[in-house]
Amino acid sequence: MRDHIWNRVLEVSRYIARTRATVRDAARVFGVSKSTVHKDVTERLPRLNKELAETVKHVLEYNKSERHLRGGEATKRKYMGGQQPAVSGKVTE
Repeated sequence: MRDHIWNRVLEVSRYIARTRATVRDAARVFGVSKSTVHKDVTERLPRLNKELAETVKHVLEYNKSERHLRGGEATKRKYMGGQQPAVSGKVTE
């Protein structure tokens, strides 16, 4: 694996573990696609750091279990007229 990929895998993984960020949030912060982040943390990371991979796996599982709740809240805000800034910082109307 190339050095820049190795470094990105570790940086993204540490960020997710530290902030409990979603794959989408991490992709936005690091300027890569969600697919890249997912591949980094599920396929590449276990080869580099098994302990960190386990931590990140738990964060991703937690985020997945909460996903339906976050989606429901966004839909509720949309239809109740109480638009709040989206995660990206954009306001939709």
